[in-house]
Amino acid sequence: MLTAIIVLICICTVLLILVVLIQNSKGGGLAGEFGGLGSNQLMGVKKTTDLLEQVTWGLGIAIMLLTLTTYVVIDRNPIGATINSANVDAAATKTVPGAGMQAPAQQKPAAPATAPQSGTPAK
Repeated sequence: MLTAIIVLICICTVLLILVVLIQNSKGGGLAGEFGGLGSNQLMGVKKTTDLLEQVTWGLGIAIMLLTLTTYVVIDRNPIGATINSANVDAAATKTVPGAGMQAPAQQKPAAPATAPQSGTPAK
């Protein structure tokens, strides 16, 4: 479902780009380069401008609605993290084995043997 919505958003985006490029701007735009003038002569300048403006608004609204739909459809839980109240209660009351046992006391290392006093020669 999410993939289909993303594909629709991409298609609407490409169509919106093309419709905006076809529109006749103050400088002439690309309408004359790609045969836009022929369609203006066929339908009339006013009707073409109105149609392209309506298509632009429609595609913009469609992209906005599809984007909001993806927010509703998208899964907010990470993979494998299905949390419900039973799992939370069980995890809270679970005891860890050996949690009440104390760690063994560490023994101090034995003191090193002392060397004989310097007053007595060793034999």
